[in-house]
Amino acid sequence: MTMHGDDGIGSFDLATLSDGYAGGTLTVAAVVEAVLRRIEAAGDDHVWISRCDPADLRRRARELDGLGRDEAARLPLFGIPFAVKDNIDVAGMPTTAACPDFAYLPKATAPVVKRLLEAGAVLVGKTNLDQFATGLVGVRSPYGVPRNPFDARYIPGGSSSGSAVAVSSGLVGFSLGTDTAGSGRVPAAFNNIVGLKPTRGALGTSGVVPACRSLDCVSIFALTAADAAAVFEVARGFDPDDPYSRAVGDAALPERFRFGVPRAEDLRFFGDEAAAQLFADAVERLSGLGGQAVTIDFTPFRETADLLYSGPWVAERMAAVETFLRDRPESVHPVTRRIIQSADRYSAVDAFRAMYRLEELRGAAGRAWREIDVLLVPTAGTIYTVDQLEADPVALNTNLGAYTNFTNLLDLSAIALPNGFGPLGLPLGVTLIAPAGRDRALAALGSRWQRAAGLTLGATGAPLPDRPAEAPPQEGTLVAVVGGHMEGMPLNGELVALGARKVAAVRTEPLYRLFALTGMAPARPGLLRVGPEEGYAIEGELWSVPDAGFARFMSTVKAPLGIGTVLIDGIGPVKGFLCEAWATREAEDISRHGGWRAYVAARA
Repeated sequence: MTMHGDDGIGSFDLATLSDGYAGGTLTVAAVVEAVLRRIEAAGDDHVWISRCDPADLRRRARELDGLGRDEAARLPLFGIPFAVKDNIDVAGMPTTAACPDFAYLPKATAPVVKRLLEAGAVLVGKTNLDQFATGLVGVRSPYGVPRNPFDARYIPGGSSSGSAVAVSSGLVGFSLGTDTAGSGRVPAAFNNIVGLKPTRGALGTSGVVPACRSLDCVSIFALTAADAAAVFEVARGFDPDDPYSRAVGDAALPERFRFGVPRAEDLRFFGDEAAAQLFADAVERLSGLGGQAVTIDFTPFRETADLLYSGPWVAERMAAVETFLRDRPESVHPVTRRIIQSADRYSAVDAFRAMYRLEELRGAAGRAWREIDVLLVPTAGTIYTVDQLEADPVALNTNLGAYTNFTNLLDLSAIALPNGFGPLGLPLGVTLIAPAGRDRALAALGSRWQRAAGLTLGATGAPLPDRPAEAPPQEGTLVAVVGGHMEGMPLNGELVALGARKVAAVRTEPLYRLFALTGMAPARPGLLRVGPEEGYAIEGELWSVPDAGFARFMSTVKAPLGIGTVLIDGIGPVKGFLCEAWATREAEDISRHGGWRAYVAARA
């Protein structure tokens, strides 16, 4: 294990660092120097593809240390060192996707990274990965195999290999990966850390080299589930340049929850008896946390996993890099090239058949969710040596995806958690899976799980901190606005003054009509619910209003407008502006414009 007690700082988990900063026993400058020493001591571990200049890191540290106490306290990730998988853009640093000939120098930083920097985090560098994020193994990179900190003979897991090893080895406090088929979870299992695969669209993916654009998620690696939740709160938010970005709700789990366990005949450990025993122990542990085990038919989940490398989703990988792959095939790792080029075997007819089958399986899997709140599975059934993997790269990679490949296809949220060690001293983990929008709930259950498991953090040997990191304040109340309070409109300043944040551009369900109200200054519309026969889908925006300011905001709303419940397409019920019916009798019906912004533009 990697111990860093000799630098006087210890673990880089958020609670430890935040307490040190708040108590005056740590400075960001001291943490940055510790990061640089640890990286030097790690030697050629193949974790990094590029690193920030030490002079820039020291400059960033001076800037943060120079902030006043109150200003620093407002930065939820103040002074936390982190890393970014090298398929995510950072301005001024090359993005390679682990393919040197593909490399480009982005002018802009991906919004998800920008949010972390604005919250006070310190970027250390960009990490190694399976080329083009294709693989669950961590060995398909011309930059070498990131060293598994528990035993270098074994794979680190992929594709986010470097990001996971950087956290486990204590080089950074957290990192970003990506997850399309398990790339944010399998490396967590093999490195004894937490891997949060958020609901698709919760974290924006603009500035990310796509693997399968319709499935890709930015994932979070951390030493604790509480840390992952804290980073998630900062990183989440609407990304206007990501077509899959969406507002994600926050559904809770009941105190006495039901968790699904695959039938015995559905569990595959590929001859690893120690892994089977660890999973049996996990079932007992989750039961002890208030869960009731429910045996489920895992068949629809398994068959969904089998779909991933057929038809449309292999074609998506080709769509992401087709021009480069056709022009420079010799630049691509042989296994990666073989996988992506297999897209040529499939026709559009095959793609549609696969998509039809996916919807059938989605319905079958959905029946399980009527009986359970959470699904518990091994993160991976076993772990392989680098030599084993190189000898049979595709089949063994497929084995590693048995419990991960279906999650993105079925639009589920997941968190991978440490679960213990086998007789060879190698870690394996479990994953908690739930429907979309349960990210916070899974992280909260994950924190309880870690407390019960009592494992040390990653490969650092450090104990779980006495208290979890504090997540930033929650998003507040979601409010749908369809008129003068939208961005750029005359009343938007009222929301901004309350500290509200735009979450997403949305539209209502087709149940409403919009009217240009008379006698109001500034001009504004009224939204009236009418029903599906005569209703329209009306464009608007979803804003998160801090709870402390929501009552004040409501007090400013004057008749005939009021705050009620508005049904938003793809999201469901939220608070929003509605109009009393009497005020629409003399008003112009502008529903055909589709929204207030289009109506104003048409009149200009």
